[in-house]
Amino acid sequence: MMLRKSKIQNPKSKINPKSKCQISKQKFCHLCFVICYYFVICALSFVINFKISFAQSISSTELINNARFYDGKVVTYEGEVIGDIMGRGEYAWINVNDGQSAIGIWIEKPKTLDILYTGSYRSKGDWIEITGIFQRACPAHGGDLDLHAQKIRKIRSGRMVIERCNLTKRNLALVLLGVLCLVWILKQLKGK
Repeated sequence: MMLRKSKIQNPKSKINPKSKCQISKQKFCHLCFVICYYFVICALSFVINFKISFAQSISSTELINNARFYDGKVVTYEGEVIGDIMGRGEYAWINVNDGQSAIGIWIEKPKTLDILYTGSYRSKGDWIEITGIFQRACPAHGGDLDLHAQKIRKIRSGRMVIERCNLTKRNLALVLLGVLCLVWILKQLKGK
């Protein structure tokens, strides 16, 4: 039996040393390009997230007075949660007051679980920061001005407020009640 000679020769024997160097330079340039590309993408992503996370809060007065400018833009707003958390299916409405005005916030219901206190006569509400899309006249909510929350962060927890009775007012009320009763009794006696 006769062995045939293979037509395939050793591939290493045909490579020119110059072409080998050119291939490695091309791979090196390609690798550098890919690394730089990913570095730039990661850096931009970090900067954008940093700006969104630590953006300057905008007051309710600023939002209301310049509603056309902020319409459809991502804004950061902070204030005290007041009133009730009103569930609407998978979403909820909350009202947030920054001390000047209150703005309605449309938020996913699970994000409201961190809110323990809402402002009322008996409690001070949680102070939160909301980042979301501002709507000057939201078509989904009857043309109302609102903020569609994307991120929420609790800054301070609320607390129960214990109202103490003002003793001076209580004593004055008792004295006036006594005077009123005395006047009524005297009027009844005078009429007979």
